[in-house]
Parts: sequence; C-alpha cells; structure tokens
Amino acid sequence: MNVIDLAQASRRDLNGALHRLGPDTDATHWRVLNPGGQHALAVGLDAPVTVEIAGHAGYYCAGMNKTATVIVEGNAGVGVAENMMSGLVHVKGDASQSAGATAHGGLLRIDGNASARCGISMKGVHIVVKGSIGPMSAFMAQSGALVVLGDAGDALGDSIYEARIFVKGSVASLGTDCVEKEMREEHRVQLRGLLDEAGLADEPVEGFRRYGSARRLYNFHVDHAGAY
Repeated sequence: MNVIDLAQASRRDLNGALHRLGPDTDATHWRVLNPGGQHALAVGLDAPVTVEIAGHAGYYCAGMNKTATVIVEGNAGVGVAENMMSGLVHVKGDASQSAGATAHGGLLRIDGNASARCGISMKGVHIVVKGSIGPMSAFMAQSGALVVLGDAGDALGDSIYEARIFVKGSVASLGTDCVEKEMREEHRVQLRGLLDEAGLADEPVEGFRRYGSARRLYNFHVDHAGAY
C-alpha cells in the first residue's frame, strides 16, 4: 500500500502521484491520511487504482473520476464525484450539495444523507443513497438512475429527461414534469442490480416507487408555457 500523509505532503503531491499512474500500474492501492477536509482530493484519476481517504473530504472530491475506486471514510463536501465517467466513489458518511452532478457513468454510493441537488444534470451515472436527499435532486437529470432508501426533498426530478428515480421513503414534492410511474418487472430487475452493486443485497426492492419524466416539456407547447 502507498501512503500519503497530507499533514506532511501537499494536495498537489497527492494528485500528481496519482495522475502519473498508467493503466498497467502495480501501485493500485493508496491511502490518504489526515485529509482535513481539503478540496479537490483524488480528482481526475484515470487508472485502475483504489484510493482510501481516511477522514473527511472537501469540495469536488473524486471529480472527473475514470476507472478508479475512491473511498471517503467520512463526509464529502460539495460536488463529490462531479462529472465522473466510470469507476466507483463510495462516501461512508454524508455528502453535501450537488453530489454526482453532471456525471456520465460509474457508481456513486453514499451511506449517509445527501444534501440538495443530488444528481443534478446526471448523464448516465448510477447514484445510491442509503439515507435521504435534499430538495431539487435529479434536476434536469438526463440518464442514469438515482436510488434513495430514505426520503426525498421538494421538487424531486424537476425538468427531468430520461433518468429513473427510485425512492423508498416519502417525497416532499415532485418538480415540473416529474411524475410517479408504474414499477414494472424490468424496473425491479434494474433496481435489484443497483442495490446489489452498492453492497445492499439484503435490501428488498418491495416498497420502492419509481419516478420519471411525463415528457410534456420535450418540445415547447403554449399550453405548458407556465411550466418552463
């Protein structure tokens, strides 16, 4: 295991060392000590490595992640896994606003709660939140799936496109053009796979409800002008 102590090394040292790794690297396991809530930790990774952050992370941790596994053993600040392309980002605590924003792929797992705008403009990422999510989550979500075992705040899925939302708890309110949809067998199969991938094999799919786009806002129509 490669250990970098941020009480002695800089964030630039950490990210630089990780950026120098290639697809065939043997240095596949890294541990970051004393992160101290610093911003932009383990960003822009593009190698099949595992990075364990032993504490809390600040803004944009694991942003633009590709291939790598990043584990935050605490809370994460704004924009964790922002614009992630692939790989796994696992937050063992809570996540602040805009978790998984604009992410194109991979899996973001949050063991605690996520604040407002979780999954905003998501473009293919899968997000699984064991706790609850804040308002305006999945705003303009284009594709991918958001799974919430707890509750969802106001305006869930506002202006959503083709992403799928599964919520087990209560929903404070739905955003513009977001409606509850039938939970068919194909959706149960997808949800089962997402729960299993997130390490929640014991969590039943029963009790979840599915939400998605009513497809009223794809093209401008004067009768819907007030909804834009």
